[in-house]
Amino acid sequence: MNSDNLKTLLIKYDQKRNLALKNAREKKISIYEKFPELEKIDNDINSLSIKSIKEVLTSTDKTVIENLKKEISNLNKKKLSILKENNLSIKDLEPIFECSKCKDTGYIKTNDGNVLCSCIRQELYNLEYNSSNIYDLKNQTFKNFRLDCYSDIADKEKYGQKLSPRDNIIAIKKICDNFIENFDDPKESNLLFCGNTGLGKTFLSSCIANKLISRGKTVLYQTAPIMLDNIIDYKFGKSTDNICNSINNVDLLIIDDLGTEAKNNLKVTELFNIINSRLLNQDNKVTKTIISTNLSLQDLYNVYEERIVSRLIGNYNACFFYGDDIRRKKKIKV
Repeated sequence: MNSDNLKTLLIKYDQKRNLALKNAREKKISIYEKFPELEKIDNDINSLSIKSIKEVLTSTDKTVIENLKKEISNLNKKKLSILKENNLSIKDLEPIFECSKCKDTGYIKTNDGNVLCSCIRQELYNLEYNSSNIYDLKNQTFKNFRLDCYSDIADKEKYGQKLSPRDNIIAIKKICDNFIENFDDPKESNLLFCGNTGLGKTFLSSCIANKLISRGKTVLYQTAPIMLDNIIDYKFGKSTDNICNSINNVDLLIIDDLGTEAKNNLKVTELFNIINSRLLNQDNKVTKTIISTNLSLQDLYNVYEERIVSRLIGNYNACFFYGDDIRRKKKIKV
């Protein structure tokens, strides 16, 4: 990841954290003006807490410490009672941060020290990779998922399948829901979306991405041509951007348009390395991958080495999209 981008984001995080703290202070002052007793209780709690700490460090009399704890507890109960009577809660006196995990610092504490929070890592992925690949990601959500875009007529002669396109996409949606809910389960399969253009493969990938980002997961989206070109450029010294670390470590990697890249042995090897390394769940970290392609399974066998296709068949839940081109049928992006 680019260190300059990280510095820029950390400045942004510092600004929004300070704004959240400022807003909280102003809101607390406003509440204190309406309910002066709350301010007195908070001041008393602070004074008793300081006194309690001093007693713990200097006194051997446990009775004094226990009495101080009881006083603080009683004051907190009184505080909660006043808040409840006035349709308020403790949260009304606290800052509202965009990220509850890092409190808008960009870092969280772990046993190994401070590490970058998933929220700022996602912003880095968006800034460095996703923004040039994902179109209108924020609007690609399950709320905008429209079944009426798919025909409810079963036509085996036309589609080669018994289910109607609508029943098929309902089944695929259930698979996507299970994928999200069981994301941290190492036994949950990755996803392989196959089918012609305009049938919703990229849309569903983006819906899954949005849902997982909201749950604190990181997502990296790459089209196969751009991803493989970037890797080759880095390895041959044509670029300083080492995307490989991000590809290996991101929670969810989405590879779109597999099969549209120019083929050569080097790219095929890199593709195999990506698929294989992410299946290993290195360092006990569960990582998942979604691959979408316009190719059929037979086409995949014809285009790629058996070791690649065998891993896709063995470790990916294959979903086959069919129906009429939604982009032509409806004036929406899917």
